Amino acid sequence: MSLGACRLKKRILVLGVLLGTGLNLVSCGGYSSNGYKPPSGLYKRVLASQGVTSTFSFGSLVMIDGRNDSLPRVSPMSAGSSPGLMAISPTRNILAAFDASSNNVYAIDTVRETGVGNVRLPGPTSSMVFPTATGTGYAAVPTATVSGFSFIGAIDVMNFSTAALTTIAVNNAQTVIADSTGTQLLVFSNDSNSVTVLSPGLAVPPVDTSCSTAPNAVCTVVPGFDRPVNAIINGTTAYILNCGAECGGVQASVQTLDLSTFALGTPIKVNGATVGLLNGTQLYVAGNGTPTGPLCTSIASAATTAATYCGTLDILDLGTMTDPYFNNPGTEIAITDGYHDRIDMTANGQIFVGSHDCTNIGNVTIRTGKSAAVFPSTRPRTIP
Repeated sequence: MSLGACRLKKRILVLGVLLGTGLNLVSCGGYSSNGYKPPSGLYKRVLASQGVTSTFSFGSLVMIDGRNDSLPRVSPMSAGSSPGLMAISPTRNILAAFDASSNNVYAIDTVRETGVGNVRLPGPTSSMVFPTATGTGYAAVPTATVSGFSFIGAIDVMNFSTAALTTIAVNNAQTVIADSTGTQLLVFSNDSNSVTVLSPGLAVPPVDTSCSTAPNAVCTVVPGFDRPVNAIINGTTAYILNCGAECGGVQASVQTLDLSTFALGTPIKVNGATVGLLNGTQLYVAGNGTPTGPLCTSIASAATTAATYCGTLDILDLGTMTDPYFNNPGTEIAITDGYHDRIDMTANGQIFVGSHDCTNIGNVTIRTGKSAAVFPSTRPRTIP
């Protein structure tokens, strides 16, 4: 999602490091001085999930003034004792935070700055999405169990207006992506060469097991990929990110999937593909491509680093369906290593790529194992 508060400065990123892995940032947008003013009185608001509870701090959602990156005198909002992962609706009226200590997802009405409610998941999640303004969300829970079935994993449909939870059993569900209407979900499972397509509106509560007898109206399993892990949906076209060798497959690539016919396109080879961002006819794709990634010294754009291996950022031309950066060390864009799972673009066109499990350099006692690469700049640079 676009970073609504474009003036966030580096000290906010440093704050994230000082607070460890418990701080995540998301913009709630802003309001015109002539329009509605939220209860906090802030025109530019950023919510940070403070997931560290200690003697001097408590887990909560903290409000930040996006105009000057300061902490205003606004009471934090409750979201359990260890909130971390957050998701926000496209209209930015609903924000949800996952509390790792209880497996609860807390929903916030960002207009009124009040809690909507919470729903408890059957296990932890690292992927959830709110595709519309209705307050219905979807979470991938890879450890969810379904009575009567040997496999584990599910997509949980969260309805905060009724506090209802509908479970759709999907084997090893790890990541969920929704179209703009929420009528179709793409589900990615670890160590699989298939993508599961769901129609959640047709699922039968409280537990739907349609995927055990797919294909049907609720569930279709589409094979023919190479360790798919993520996707970007534009209309009825999904750009599937094949992780390839990095995830135990063969070759990283981007492959189209027609969501109307389930027809597959020809894979376009890329240097790495675990996360992507669509901007017009350009598709930014980041990843390692192999379990380690290429040697940093093999990439001309790599800044001086003590790290041995780097990730890469490719820019695909969707008009010609080509990647001029693939297997071309002279043009490849080096970024930090690790598993890349976050990407966003600021209002001034800078790309931030986030990763976890990246190489620790220096004093490991103050490193979080998470980092972000920034592009473009004089040279792509890394923020640990």
